[in-house]
Amino acid sequence: MNRLGDLERAVMEVLWAQDEALTVREVSRALADRDLAHTTVMTVLDRLAKKGVVARSREGRAWRYRPAASRESYVSELMIDALGQTGDRDAALAAFVRSMDGNEAEALRRALAESDQPRT
Repeated sequence: MNRLGDLERAVMEVLWAQDEALTVREVSRALADRDLAHTTVMTVLDRLAKKGVVARSREGRAWRYRPAASRESYVSELMIDALGQTGDRDAALAAFVRSMDGNEAEALRRALAESDQPRT
């Protein structure tokens, strides 16, 4: 999975913040402080759709865009890809865990405990 560029990340932040799919115009309005051309936002959304990062559906003449996955799922995929690039996954995981603060370590412990629970 590719990392997002600065503008792609800004567009995704807008989409992740919403519960419903947005049009290019709605995304452009949310990014008004960046002074972007409508066509620039349209191009970014089209590229994100081609990469599979956003899903789009036709509504009349306009496309509506929504994230293909949650922010957490996207970041998880980045982490999995990063682990796949190391020659020593155990060492990379250990270094990652050592970088965590107490709250993050506790969240990881809870997630590990939940993943060990039988699924019903």
